[in-house]
Amino acid sequence: MKVNRRWVRAIFRKELREYRRNRSLVVTMAIFPLIFLIQPLIVVLRADESSSATLGQMHLLLYMLAIPVLVPATVAASAVAGERQQGSLEPVLTTPIRREEFLLGKALAALVPSIAIAYAVYVVFLAGAVLVARPAVASAILQGPDILAQLLFTPLLAFLSIWIGIGISTRASDVRVAQQLSLLGCLPIVVITSLIAFDFIHATLGLALGLGATLLVTDAVGWRIVSPMFDRERLITGPR
Repeated sequence: MKVNRRWVRAIFRKELREYRRNRSLVVTMAIFPLIFLIQPLIVVLRADESSSATLGQMHLLLYMLAIPVLVPATVAASAVAGERQQGSLEPVLTTPIRREEFLLGKALAALVPSIAIAYAVYVVFLAGAVLVARPAVASAILQGPDILAQLLFTPLLAFLSIWIGIGISTRASDVRVAQQLSLLGCLPIVVITSLIAFDFIHATLGLALGLGATLLVTDAVGWRIVSPMFDRERLITGPR
């Protein structure tokens, strides 16, 4: 199926404008990054030379992969439920835009700021580790494979979280309920990344390749999985 990029761009720009007006959403997008930044920074700043070996066995950077999971989940959860609750969804649904184009525009609008926030947090953490932490501690934490994993897995995890959030948003009538269910649906992903970060699940190249391939396939077909859940008639005529 051919996607009309003009419609996708229109939805994308519209969503970004809405984000700037929605202060509660902006605050929510800032809370999770702070939570998952402060704890690793405290660990790094309090660590001494003797603990560098222990930190070297962990993958503390991977702990922050929860950010591209939780931030887009809260944003995507309001993609449909928020507009339906505000009564602004009906005019959009009366246009010729297809549901796949509508959802793809919503997904991209949630993806871009989420990735930007996640990468910004990584940079702050890396800068703090280099400038403030003891040299041995910084060397133990700043491992090349972990930094590469952050760069590659951040967009993959964010897209998966977005499809979960949008799928729930198409069925929910209340934004807060949709956000809570989205966070709950993404919780297993956060648990897995945390277990890998603290070395309860040993990180290997095979594990990384397997997870990466799974995420890539899921992200690629996510909009086709979620789009059948988007029922125009129910969204227009159903109760809010």
